[in-house]
Amino acid sequence: MIKYKNLLLLLCFIAHTNMHGQNDSIASTKVNKKENRTSYYIEAGSYGTKRETEPQSYVLNYSEINGDKSSKSNWLNLGLYTRTRAEWRHNDIRRTDTYSNDYPLLFKTRAYIGIINILDPIRGSIEFGDSRRNNGLYPEDNRDVNTTDIIQAYAELYFDKILPRDKLGNKRPTFLRYGRMAMEMIDRRLIATNQWRNTTNNFKGFRMQIGQDKNDWQMDFLFLNPILRDINDYDKPDTNQEFSAIIGHWRKWSNIITIEPYYLSLKQEAAIANGNKSRNIHSLGLRLYGWIKNTGFNYDITGIHQFGTDNNKTQKAYAATAEIGYTFQKTKYKPRLSAFIGYASGDKNPNDNESNRFERFFGFARPWSADDYIIMENIIAPKIKLEFQSKIKNTLVKVDTGYNFYWLANKKDRFNNLLGGTTNNRDLTGQSGSFLGHNFDCRIRFIPVKYLETNIGYSHFITEEFVQNQQIAQNGNYASNSDFVYLELTFNFLELIKKTK
Repeated sequence: MIKYKNLLLLLCFIAHTNMHGQNDSIASTKVNKKENRTSYYIEAGSYGTKRETEPQSYVLNYSEINGDKSSKSNWLNLGLYTRTRAEWRHNDIRRTDTYSNDYPLLFKTRAYIGIINILDPIRGSIEFGDSRRNNGLYPEDNRDVNTTDIIQAYAELYFDKILPRDKLGNKRPTFLRYGRMAMEMIDRRLIATNQWRNTTNNFKGFRMQIGQDKNDWQMDFLFLNPILRDINDYDKPDTNQEFSAIIGHWRKWSNIITIEPYYLSLKQEAAIANGNKSRNIHSLGLRLYGWIKNTGFNYDITGIHQFGTDNNKTQKAYAATAEIGYTFQKTKYKPRLSAFIGYASGDKNPNDNESNRFERFFGFARPWSADDYIIMENIIAPKIKLEFQSKIKNTLVKVDTGYNFYWLANKKDRFNNLLGGTTNNRDLTGQSGSFLGHNFDCRIRFIPVKYLETNIGYSHFITEEFVQNQQIAQNGNYASNSDFVYLELTFNFLELIKKTK
């Protein structure tokens, strides 16, 4: 159960913040004119870190649908889309087989209804989801399948006049939300809805937000239980786990740097469902990102320290990511070239009283690898990426490609997704080496008509010593490479009937 007394303390904190804020001067038109800005928010620009909007991008306000933004129908948000992805996975190293060919068809449907404005301060939303897989070679799992269930269903108290506006004139709204919800935070590596995956991360509990992206500062507070996805039955909250977070955003100097400090906590009570393992993991993190004036260079740096206990062992783990990119602004295709390095610690010694494996919480794995092999634990992952865009007959085409390398941070700890994640994904002796492999990937995205998004991708993974040795240990042979090809089509029904004036 969530500790509701924490919520009372939080409300006291907000009241203090509000009293302090009333003493600040509200607006400086001089600053506004000087900077010629209407928002403090500047997107990081780093690869794969852009958060999904709230509500999500497939949702439209009814005034947009009927083509009259000045109408009084702006109190209703609606969304309905379906996504189909055809995949070919050749020698998928996540499977227990060394050699395989799998041709799954993944189907994902979402429907959304949201009420805003008309009953303020009371607002609410509900989102239904249905995720299925056909033609798969392997048993169904809750990464691909979660038949008709509720993704979000929450009520909200929304206030936009409690706190003074920022110096650019933007309101600083505050909301308190309770119910089932899904969200993305920070750079999505630790808290994400996981849009690529066929099923969605979601939670039940309280969420409070002070401010919005446009503001110079913003705070987010989470007190949640993760939702356990059941393939065929109704999803239920995991009452044995409590996830909480405090996340700050400082954008006062966003033309140079945006600062995002945060604290995350995961408390797990021992139960039969989790193997009678108790955990109490705390994370302190700091993200810094920005653009270097008008040079075309941007950066995104994060450092995280974890402490607490993991099944009676002392938790001592670390993670860090760093990316620097350069965008060629004066060229037609505006290419961006970037270099990235990511590190998440692994357990050094399975026989001591210390756990060094980084806890990845509820993050988005795809930025680590296009084939979904790599997650944010026990990994060293350098990569280079190239992104550019062009127009073909008035259709914007976005292309990104890259080359990636992967090593275990500690060769005595596991490679989580290898061989089904059960046996032979860890060598306690360390004699299997640490080099996992390297891969090339590319992706093309375009919208041929306004209601249809197309996403085509390919990834080629070359296995190295650790993967090969563990495949040999289990199957007596190894695959030297693996391929992943996909075609994804997303159909937005409301874009089809949307009127324009």
